[in-house]
Amino acid sequence: MTVDVRLYAIVDPEHTGGRDLADLAKELALGGATLVQLRDKKGSTREMIERARTLAHVLAPTHVPLLVNDRVDVALAVEADGVHIGQDDMPAADARLLLGRQAIIGLSVKTLEQAANAPLDHLDYVAIGGVFATTSKHNTSRPIGLDGLRAIAQAVRSRAPNFPICAIAGINEENAANVIEAGADGVSVISALSLAADPRLATQQLREIVDESLKRRGRL
Repeated sequence: MTVDVRLYAIVDPEHTGGRDLADLAKELALGGATLVQLRDKKGSTREMIERARTLAHVLAPTHVPLLVNDRVDVALAVEADGVHIGQDDMPAADARLLLGRQAIIGLSVKTLEQAANAPLDHLDYVAIGGVFATTSKHNTSRPIGLDGLRAIAQAVRSRAPNFPICAIAGINEENAANVIEAGADGVSVISALSLAADPRLATQQLREIVDESLKRRGRL
């Protein structure tokens, strides 16, 4: 299975623009998101499970996969489509053992060393970043920029030429084309979609930019 990372929408109860989280996720899916991730850094385990279960219910008719950030246990509890893990979370091999071969598992990568050591055999994609500065995540690391993205993407591709790569942090309509040109197969976005005046329209417009950029690279 090759996961479609073209427009990877992240929804976070702290960044909904005042909208209901489930309604927002549905709008993003209908607008053209290819993946939806629940990121919930402050909710209790019970709250996360309730939110994830609601998202799974509203996304089911759209056939857009739901991933849970960090929490393999929550993904298991709600039978989500997969999980996204960071460098300090459960190792990918253990997540794969628990979730099975059918699950989508992604890993955050921000350095060349992490790209060289990423357990690609247990992963379905990597998310490289933060590429640009972002206000939707408390991150003390300096942005890697387009040059950093390009170098890390090349490091991953030297190991697996067609391995799916998305870029994350500070990505919007103005810079998405440059991100794809630098080697990403898609973009992972929060604010540019969730805080837009019309999230569904914003998703449609960003998806068009990504698709056109991939066509120019011969990747679509």
